[in-house]
Amino acid sequence: MQNLISIKKQLESGKNIFEMPLRVCFYARVSTDKDEQLNSLDNQITYFENFIKNNDNWTYSGSYIDEGISGKSVEKRIHFLKMIDDAKNNHFDLIITKEISRFSRNTLDSIKYTQDLLNHGVGVLFQSDNINTLMPDSELRLTIMASIAQEEVRKLSERLRFGYKRSIEKGRVLGQNNLFGYHKEDGKLTIIEEEALVVRKIFLMYIEGKLGVRRIARELEKQGIVSPNTGRIFGSDTIKNIILNPKYKGYY
Repeated sequence: MQNLISIKKQLESGKNIFEMPLRVCFYARVSTDKDEQLNSLDNQITYFENFIKNNDNWTYSGSYIDEGISGKSVEKRIHFLKMIDDAKNNHFDLIITKEISRFSRNTLDSIKYTQDLLNHGVGVLFQSDNINTLMPDSELRLTIMASIAQEEVRKLSERLRFGYKRSIEKGRVLGQNNLFGYHKEDGKLTIIEEEALVVRKIFLMYIEGKLGVRRIARELEKQGIVSPNTGRIFGSDTIKNIILNPKYKGYY
């Protein structure tokens, strides 16, 4: 174990971080649970474990992994937050992660957490971005790189909104293809009359009968009405989604 002042002095003198006896862990995250993303996560885990363990000067201090979690905020990233707590309890000296966007896509979060970690004697190596927060120029470089990452998220969001708007203007319906009561083909919805009877019944019970979604579910079950897609009874969540979905109200 080395203290932060000692590590920084050695780096300033020209010593390489890979030559220091450090306790090192890694953080990995993928934003969705799709197969290709999980495969990417497996690759990250294998790579970082080997990368740390193959350095004779380093002690492998574990891993922190979040699956299917967005990098936009840290609130739902349980293992990320545990890593921060462990850092404060002096479990390791250095965290390795792939890039700033894996750590956080929010500039303020990135800077806040890296500074907080440094205050507790822990550095972060963003490998792909070639930023080591133990180096004196890291904060400026981190700010620039994190801002770029955040700007990419903003541009992606704008592109998606633009695409949605153009699709709506052309009368194309986006979203799921198995919407109960409708048949969707080439972005157009046509009513399936047999299923539409059930949709109308749900709305009538809700509006005229003033029934809640659980009561409506029980009434449909009593009448032997089941979903043609699953063959199961309508659950209260399904009924709630139908009532709240603007497509059933004739607008989109």
